[in-house]
Amino acid sequence: MTRRNDPNRPPDAGADSGASQDANKPGLTVPCPQCRKSVAWTPENPYRPFCSKRCKLLDLGAWADGSHRIAGEPHMDETELDELIDRLERGQE
Repeated sequence: MTRRNDPNRPPDAGADSGASQDANKPGLTVPCPQCRKSVAWTPENPYRPFCSKRCKLLDLGAWADGSHRIAGEPHMDETELDELIDRLERGQE
């Protein structure tokens, strides 16, 4: 067990030096999801995780046109839902 007053202990051994260590660390970088260019993950980057407004808009367009989608069951449109409800109601009668 080390004591705070231990003369063999370095002077900064218990000090909270997290702030100085963070200042010396390189910032987090991530690949842009669109073009794979390295992007600094900082509050100064308004487009993070993207590298630019262009990449952000290209990605948004891909979601809008259905190129990007989350895997899972295909959704039912309104007519399919109405048919399902009708079948269920007939089965219950």
